[in-house]
Amino acid sequence: MRRLVAIFAFTLASCASGPPAPDWEASAHGALKSFQSSYLAGRTQAAEQDFARARSALSATGRADLVARAELVRCAARVASLEFDDCPGYRALASDAAPAERAYAAYLAGKAQAADIVLLPEHHRSVTSASLGAVADPFARLVAAGVLFRQGSLAPEGIATAVDTASAQGWRRPLLAWLGVQEKRARDAGDREAADAIGRRIRLVGGEEKAR
Repeated sequence: MRRLVAIFAFTLASCASGPPAPDWEASAHGALKSFQSSYLAGRTQAAEQDFARARSALSATGRADLVARAELVRCAARVASLEFDDCPGYRALASDAAPAERAYAAYLAGKAQAADIVLLPEHHRSVTSASLGAVADPFARLVAAGVLFRQGSLAPEGIATAVDTASAQGWRRPLLAWLGVQEKRARDAGDREAADAIGRRIRLVGGEEKAR
């Protein structure tokens, strides 16, 4: 029996057994994975094209709930990169979303209530700055860090975990965002040496981005 899951709870995938996946499902799954990879790497144009392919494949089913899930994948990638908005693509489809998707949308907005928490993937139910490192999936870890940051409850060790996670994966977009947070904290604390070192790292990552 086929089921829909996401990139970290909302991407599309199929069970190993059973009949072959329909073309739309395979296309949407591949496009969403490509979108995530391109977006986190800072390849904006490629990411937009990948997402358009995924949305087109899902729209062909006439199911707004599936398109809403894809929009949440895009929102999650933005939260992981500290690019906060009200997830307009999802909001336009929210009335047709399932309870789990609505709970996840509330979580990404930093507004999840007790009734939402129980519907979230387990690794998002009680994550804190101290427990971020225990979240096995790197993308989920960065999303959780982004949510905590949005709520104003991310401690310095959580910021360091986010930087290390993005760096280890080579995810340029979130790495630049989190390094920017680190640099500002260092300058605000009067630690010029640390701030300058972080600034050099930002220029290294950013310079490579411009050269692409």
